[in-house]
Amino acid sequence: MTRRWLFADQLGPHFLDSPDQPVLLVESKAVFRRRVFHRQKAHLILSALRHRAQDDDRVRLIRAETYAEALKEPVTVCHPTSRAARGLVNRLEQVEEVLPPRGFVTAPADFTAWAHGRTHLKMEDFYRDARQRHGILMDGDEPTGGKWNLDADNREPPPRGVERLDVPSPPAIVEDEIDEQVRADLDRWEREDGIEFVGNDGPRMFPATRPEALARLRHFVTHRLPTFGPYEDAMLAGDPLMSHSLLSAAMNLGLLDPLEVVERAEEAYRKGEAPLASVEGFVRQIIGWRDFIWHLYWYFEPDYRASNELKARRELPRWFADLDAGAVEARCLSDVLAGVRDRGWVHHIPRLMVLGNYAMQRGWRPGAMADWFHRCFVDGYEWVMTANVIGMSQYADSGRMSTKPYASGGAYINRMSDYCGGCRYDPKVRVGDDACPYTAGYWAFLARNEPKLANNHRMRQPLNGLGRLSDLEALVEQEKARGSRAP
Repeated sequence: MTRRWLFADQLGPHFLDSPDQPVLLVESKAVFRRRVFHRQKAHLILSALRHRAQDDDRVRLIRAETYAEALKEPVTVCHPTSRAARGLVNRLEQVEEVLPPRGFVTAPADFTAWAHGRTHLKMEDFYRDARQRHGILMDGDEPTGGKWNLDADNREPPPRGVERLDVPSPPAIVEDEIDEQVRADLDRWEREDGIEFVGNDGPRMFPATRPEALARLRHFVTHRLPTFGPYEDAMLAGDPLMSHSLLSAAMNLGLLDPLEVVERAEEAYRKGEAPLASVEGFVRQIIGWRDFIWHLYWYFEPDYRASNELKARRELPRWFADLDAGAVEARCLSDVLAGVRDRGWVHHIPRLMVLGNYAMQRGWRPGAMADWFHRCFVDGYEWVMTANVIGMSQYADSGRMSTKPYASGGAYINRMSDYCGGCRYDPKVRVGDDACPYTAGYWAFLARNEPKLANNHRMRQPLNGLGRLSDLEALVEQEKARGSRAP
């Protein structure tokens, strides 16, 4: 049987044709020279590769400067997850066959057939098609419970007066000799090879092996899934994990098949162990949003990543690029940036409504933001961040995959978190020393982009509000003066 070359995001058994298939893994140092990755992301990837090769004589791990240097024999490969990697495997003469992609639920041909002829590609429409196509949370031809979407039950603010949700923490990762050697190698790369990282080193927080990933999945479904739904959009300064699964990194390494993940969640509902709203919200994230983003990466043209319809041209300021949370006084942004620095991970609402929202308000380059998310998050890959950041977070494609900009003022953060109570800024104030940078930034964003947003019916109400502001001129001047200074 021909050896299967597995990339570092294809490490699960579903990337092989049989359990006995020989495997090639390549640890390419050039990957870490090209980008300044988060230190914990580099550790996770190397640990996962080395653990996959441990005690398995069918797996050959080659450490080389480049992938091309490592390939000395015929191999087959599953369709990779980036255009650059696809171009590479198509050029290498040792690659005998490129198989269809694995690690996602809906096949590319099915997505293309669904998308054909549609003016707007809406995730909700794709998600309903995927539910029907794969028979997930369906009772015959009808959605389980009679509704496709239970978002209305999953938008609760955090409970009042609590610092943490009353849910068990996920099982801790126990590092071993492989992790110790990875850490030593990364230290040496920094010291001797000039390879740089961003963020803090720390104990490995995410699974690097399939047994670790399965343990996390079992724990989440049993202990955290029941409360996931109501608080999936909520934030607590003292509880960065909330009830989230922390499975995205494991799925994006290929350690878990997304279909097995949603089947476990559905089984919990069928057994009466988790409420439908939580299960539906979780399933939506995986067979809906995750698959949707993957397919858009390939469906949109290659230069989609350069989209910049709002003409946002400011470079990322140094304090943000370097994860300097201590330079920031705004409590929400400081805490979330510290989470990226210390864990390489925050959940989807801090990503969208704290980090992405602030960048869009300030007019930072969308491509630079996509690259920052790719490098700084343990679950970040080019396919993950292209449409997520360019289209949704920064609205740089003027609505090709999102119906409105995800911009908000401090009122949203105040409602959905406990950040504002201890902050030096007031979410109700837009001009002056106490003006919330999100509240002021929201109105400045609308003022700057009013002509481009005028035809969006979902923006009609906020744009009408913009016209009623008596202090708009002072607000715009205030935000110009703020510039790239840390808030």
